[in-house]
Amino acid sequence: MSTSNMSETNVDAVEIRDLTKVYGSVKALDGLSLDVAKGTVFGFLGPNGAGKTTTTRILAGLAHPTGGSVKVLGYDATKDGTQVKLSMGYLPDVPAFYEWMSAKDYLNFAGELFGLRGPELKKRVESLIDTAGLNGVNRPIGGFSRGMKQRLGIAQAFINDPDILFLDEPTSALDPIGRKEVLDMIESLSKRKTVFFSTHILADVERVCDSVAIIDKGRLIAQGSLDELKDRYTRPIFTIELDANAVPLAKRLNTVPWVTSVSSDKNILTVDVSDVKTAQIELAGIISSTGLPLRQLELKETTLEDIFVDLIQEKSTKSLKKIKHGKA
Repeated sequence: MSTSNMSETNVDAVEIRDLTKVYGSVKALDGLSLDVAKGTVFGFLGPNGAGKTTTTRILAGLAHPTGGSVKVLGYDATKDGTQVKLSMGYLPDVPAFYEWMSAKDYLNFAGELFGLRGPELKKRVESLIDTAGLNGVNRPIGGFSRGMKQRLGIAQAFINDPDILFLDEPTSALDPIGRKEVLDMIESLSKRKTVFFSTHILADVERVCDSVAIIDKGRLIAQGSLDELKDRYTRPIFTIELDANAVPLAKRLNTVPWVTSVSSDKNILTVDVSDVKTAQIELAGIISSTGLPLRQLELKETTLEDIFVDLIQEKSTKSLKKIKHGKA
């Protein structure tokens, strides 16, 4: 049975307003505001040092904000910390275990900390062992692979049947097989819960997340569903591959009004355009008029990585301009 009244209310799973966190002279969070809807897998993205772990620790009640407000499932994360802890699960970026225990021993221990006993605890542990793919694994945790430990850590975070799960970089440092196993587990558990998934691995977000927030230097840069972000920030880009040197075609395209930029690498061109429909109609004709042999013409689909890199670089450029003009 769930420990919160999450399903009976209309509040968001997470509500952050003007959140700040200062460590000495370092401002880790700088007026961060965002919302996470219930029942979603929420990707919390940012480069290293962006403030992801700090935010996640505040949400989990492991750190106190310098300013602003944080609500989890409608509860104030600082004033109602006990209720928040009973209603959530948490996996830190580097989970620690009693390595002499078996997986079942460890989950039983974690369940007892939440007051679970008897048949209820046994059923919960067996279910989570199965979900984590650890059936029949009786050796001590110290002999587990990193992926097995991560899956056990997620199982531990679910032992109290929480309404929301906070995962801090759960797939970092895993090999491809370990990452797949952890993502499969997150997918299976997320069908009935809210998952706040902090990471810098963009491919993982595209696979399992419903919505995304991108932060940098403690500030929100963008938030929305994956489709919304792609619609909002898509840059129409064509790649052209020739069986010849591409410089003459690059010079020709730089005179076309709907071409915004052209970059070349030997026989391959990357072309940004302002009018994708016109480009689709006219581009092949322009290439044909040069007499150059065309090998491939492709409209590139914008990925989350493209959006992420563009937004981070744009923010860095604006910050540099402010510093140059004495506005920092």
